[in-house]
Amino acid sequence: MNKTVSHSRSEETPEAKAYWFQSLPLTARMDMLCFFTDLILNSNPKIMDQKKDAQPASRRVRVISKT
Repeated sequence: MNKTVSHSRSEETPEAKAYWFQSLPLTARMDMLCFFTDLILNSNPKIMDQKKDAQPASRRVRVISKT
């Protein structure tokens, strides 16, 4: 694998991001989870007060990806 630094947005595919995230050790992944949780709670402290009454989709869901 050629390990280089790129600043091109075209290389920021979901697959590339998933590969990067999976390459992190478990402790780093947990740190990211805590960071994002704190970020969400700081930007919207009332998010935990919202109702938890999510319903399943009544129709089929089609996932479309750009190839």
